[in-house]
Amino acid sequence: MERRAILVVEDDATLRRILCDVLIIKGYEVFVAEDGEEGCRLFSEHSIDLVIADVMMPRMDGFEMVRRMREKSAHTQFIFLSALDSAEDVVEGFRSGGHDYLRKPFDMSELLVRVESLISRLEVRQSASELRVGRCLFNLESSELRDGDRVEHLSSREAAILKTLLDNRGEVVTYQQLLLDLWGDDSYYNLRSMNVFVSHLRSKLARIGSVQIASVRGVGYKLGCKE
Repeated sequence: MERRAILVVEDDATLRRILCDVLIIKGYEVFVAEDGEEGCRLFSEHSIDLVIADVMMPRMDGFEMVRRMREKSAHTQFIFLSALDSAEDVVEGFRSGGHDYLRKPFDMSELLVRVESLISRLEVRQSASELRVGRCLFNLESSELRDGDRVEHLSSREAAILKTLLDNRGEVVTYQQLLLDLWGDDSYYNLRSMNVFVSHLRSKLARIGSVQIASVRGVGYKLGCKE
């Protein structure tokens, strides 16, 4: 099973260190930040499975931070830790994209149970929504292509093209088939549009390195993968 990555964003240095130590002992890869802006930066640089976020922080509060993170990733799970315990605060936490809300002070064993629950939910959902592409995993929900630490985010059209090529792995997919399935007609204008999207997709696959789209001149495309 792959090692899951957790980002802890907490301005209390003592609590931040304790959370980091406990999570590492439990086998997670852990990144830490002391405010929302640093949290967003780390989130954009790494593939994060779960975020443990304080609410009241300098520079950017936890609610705003999670809103921004949710715009970049559909699969990441979020737990809020906060001394704010009113019903309005809890509701705001879920509205901003949180999956759980734990009031401070809390028992570490309770937090770990909640972390494990969300990670398990993530693994069940990903097992149904991820496809193996050579050495990569292609997430159908988030349109992410991941090879270890390398991640490429695909547009909806690029993801649809890759999914069609995967469904016909080992076979040539004709231009006409792609156009009729994804654009609805095989006009010359749509052919030019498709070629642009394939070019962008190829560039992203090249950065991953283990997946290639081969052209069959005058016919279509074929997917090639390095195991």
